[in-house]
Amino acid sequence: MQDADLQEALGTDLRKRRVKLLNTYVDNVTMKEAVAYIERLAQTGCNAYVVTPNVDHIVRLEKDACFRKIYSKADLILTDGKPLIWISRWMKSPVKEKVSGADLFPKVCAMAAEKGYRIALLGAQSGVAAKAAENLVRKYPDLRVAGTYSPPFGFEKDPKDVEKVYDFIRRTRPNILFIGLGTPKQEKFFFEARKKVRVPVVLHIGAAIDFEAGTVRRAPKWMQDAGLEWFYRVLKEPGRLFKRYFIDDMAVIKLCWKYRKKAGRKHPDRTV
Repeated sequence: MQDADLQEALGTDLRKRRVKLLNTYVDNVTMKEAVAYIERLAQTGCNAYVVTPNVDHIVRLEKDACFRKIYSKADLILTDGKPLIWISRWMKSPVKEKVSGADLFPKVCAMAAEKGYRIALLGAQSGVAAKAAENLVRKYPDLRVAGTYSPPFGFEKDPKDVEKVYDFIRRTRPNILFIGLGTPKQEKFFFEARKKVRVPVVLHIGAAIDFEAGTVRRAPKWMQDAGLEWFYRVLKEPGRLFKRYFIDDMAVIKLCWKYRKKAGRKHPDRTV
């Protein structure tokens, strides 16, 4: 489906809601609106995909041209993380609500169960996606899980392993595919994969599969609400995440200064 056809199919309401936030655009929607829009994408069968930028993504976008291209063509861009909500307010272009992949994942599954959509899970370590699916079906008995697959580490470097992933997607034929391979691997993998396989809508959800499986504990609700979920994750995995959060992601401060005059601009393809 071409862009013009997609816009016609989905209506014009979201065109008014995509605004500039630092070095990307975000769709200024609530969680409820995001789920409704994903349902509409699932109905169209248009090979759409959803991204959920957080501070780490913003920093990466500044230096990764491929990642920027992926974001520029995303069908839905949701703000993942309280720090970006705070930045949007500081720049006087407030984003309505944090819509993280971890929160969105179960809500979209609830919608899929109600509407009868088939879902598939791709990612996490061996057995984890299957456990997440089992837990989700327990919560949403009408959920139709077409399949789960956890590809081996480094699969993207082996054409045979990549083809196995393509076969999984073709065989399961999900209406909604959740990918949890970590950023930027998950986004870059599917951006190429969508040339070979078609899925009505794909959501890149990072560690959300692990959270649903119970193999990784998520931060307490009060820490999520206070914008401290990142700190909780550092405490749990300091060796892997300390540099990312305390060194690399500090570059967002410079980006706030760099893009301060561009905050809130409407997307050029969106009309008011």
